[in-house]
Amino acid sequence: MAESPPHWMLISILFSSVPLSDSLAASLYQVARELHRGDLPAGEVMEEMAQGRVRNLRKVFAIGSITGPGFEADLETERGKGLVRFLITREGLAQTRGERRPKAKADLLN
Repeated sequence: MAESPPHWMLISILFSSVPLSDSLAASLYQVARELHRGDLPAGEVMEEMAQGRVRNLRKVFAIGSITGPGFEADLETERGKGLVRFLITREGLAQTRGERRPKAKADLLN
C-alpha cells in the first residue's frame, strides 16, 4: 500500500493563531475531508493536546495557485484557544476520492 503524502501536501494553512503539530494538521485534514465528502456543516477534532470544532465554509479559497474548499477550526489547545483557517489542496481532494494526483501537463509530454 502506498504511503500517504505529508499533511502539508493535503492542506494549506491560510491562518493559524496557534502552532500546529503534524498530528493536529493531519486530524484537521481528516475531519475536513469527511465534511467535504459528506457535504456536512461541521465536525469535531479530538487530539490528546487539542480539541475543537471544524466548520465547512462551503467556499473555494485560493492562495497563489493553490485552490480548494475552505474550512475553519476553533481549537482549544495546551497553549489556549486558537483559530485555524485552511483549505484542502488538489492532492488532498485526490486522496479523498482515493485517486492519485493528476499528472501535470509537462509530465504528460515527457
